[in-house]
Amino acid sequence: MTAATSLTRLPRAALWHKGIFRLMDIILHVGAHRTGSTSFQHYLRGNRAEMMQDGTALWEPQMLRRGVMEGLFAKPRMLNGRNLQRRAMGRVRMHSAQAQRAGAARLLVSEENMIGAPRACLRAATLYPAIGERMARLDAAFEGRISRVVMTIRSLDLWWSSVVAYGVGRGHAVPEPARIEAFANAPRTWRDVITDMSCALPGAEIKIMPFEQFAGQADKMLAQMTERVAPRAHASAWLNRSPDARMLREKLIENGIPDADWPENLAQQDGRWNPFTPAQAAILREAYADDMMWLTAGADGLATLTQDTSRTRAGQSLPAGSSIKGQLHDQEDPPSLQGRLAQTG
Repeated sequence: MTAATSLTRLPRAALWHKGIFRLMDIILHVGAHRTGSTSFQHYLRGNRAEMMQDGTALWEPQMLRRGVMEGLFAKPRMLNGRNLQRRAMGRVRMHSAQAQRAGAARLLVSEENMIGAPRACLRAATLYPAIGERMARLDAAFEGRISRVVMTIRSLDLWWSSVVAYGVGRGHAVPEPARIEAFANAPRTWRDVITDMSCALPGAEIKIMPFEQFAGQADKMLAQMTERVAPRAHASAWLNRSPDARMLREKLIENGIPDADWPENLAQQDGRWNPFTPAQAAILREAYADDMMWLTAGADGLATLTQDTSRTRAGQSLPAGSSIKGQLHDQEDPPSLQGRLAQTG
């Protein structure tokens, strides 16, 4: 066997280990929802050209939701003799190969729906119940080449409050008190989510960023993800905020729901709506504190807690920014959409 023919028969992974090919790094930013993902994706789109010049290709929702991953997370099914899940994997591999041929050293995929939808969490009254299976499908689609996964987590009382407000703002019913109680007492926390993700992606580095530290600092998030110097333009944009109590009351009135059927705390509150009682909120904050202690102690070797020690541009309050809602508002010309409530992000 000649040297030339032996190289063509080696698998790509073997060629990479021999130093002949440099496989492109695959980096996933998976959200979570309600942790500034829409703002971060707005920043990425605004700096796409600079990122590509530095060797970072970008996939974000405006591309991915046009069909690249369609069928990947659905139940296996056939259509006209075609396996839709296998076709989705083929599209992922084809597009990633195109990015590498274009000269990308790394591919950043930012899409919070990769781990599931907020409505699935609301239905199950738990955090991302299917994340393990979904990450395993992504691993198969990328042929086991995912090198890093980045996730932003948030205090559980504020995360659930934001998800509930998002759902009500989209026209869903206000959860009953028993449902709110189920959210507060759900045994599954971020630790379980991270553990499931690690089991599905044993070869990937998992980096966890606290929302409380990285909100409004998209450039610092990108620098941590890619380990490259990140551009500063568009870094402090703040989009897709949860509707506040006043906006939710207006939505309920618009939907014909009488105020007698509103939760008492929604009728009385201003600013951010908190659906939990003080005792319920305390349970959720304690669970988040336990998660942070676990991460700080090393997360059993499953993940790395990434912290911003400078915090020069974001404090305890969320940064000022646009109050326009929605994924489409990340574009420059959304006047026809003004007044609509939040999209996924």
